[in-house]
Amino acid sequence: MTTIEHRELKGITIKNLLVTIISTASIVASVVTSYLQLKNDIHDIKINQETQYRIYDIRLKVLETNVTVLQHRVDEMTNNHSPQSLIH
Repeated sequence: MTTIEHRELKGITIKNLLVTIISTASIVASVVTSYLQLKNDIHDIKINQETQYRIYDIRLKVLETNVTVLQHRVDEMTNNHSPQSLIH
């Protein structure tokens, strides 16, 4: 240890201060890294959700179109097999 590390301020050595400062900087860096990773993860989840919503919307439109087509077919079948058409 150097002479500056042996100096004391009311029982606190410079070495202890350096360790405290470096430890605090390390903790801050770790917290910031975790924050940025979580922020990126949340952004990725948001994009994934938007994509899923679009897919569900397209599927819903396809199903609605299919229901409309089937309803027209049922109407045609009903009209073709009505009692009046059997009489003529």
